[in-house]
Amino acid sequence: MRRRQRPEDEAEINITPMLDVVFIMLIFFIVTTSFVREKGLDISRPQQSDQQKVEEDIGQILVEIDALSQISVNKRSVDNRAVRANLEREHAQQPKAPLIVASHPDANTNSLVTVLDAANLIGISNISVATTQ
Repeated sequence: MRRRQRPEDEAEINITPMLDVVFIMLIFFIVTTSFVREKGLDISRPQQSDQQKVEEDIGQILVEIDALSQISVNKRSVDNRAVRANLEREHAQQPKAPLIVASHPDANTNSLVTVLDAANLIGISNISVATTQ
């Protein structure tokens, strides 16, 4: 007896549906990531100049940040966690006084952001940023 030889069915993998799914996923990820925007705070420190210097005035709240990022409110050294409380006290004593933040060029930006966030939470609207030597 002779066996009949059947042509062997070759197994084919149809990848067209897989490519369709991959392209649909790619389009989905492109569309969803294009709407993501990170929130941030744009800070541009003013350049130091000899003509403009911060002078101490009775009717202002002066916050100084030195080169080591130590914060002082009206010549008193303050911990970073107590900036808001000190600014609240000064703002309660002088509600219309402007806030002047004098930051050293080598100071950490995080200290400046801490002061500006605290002033924003308190409701101080007249804020000036300057550099010190």
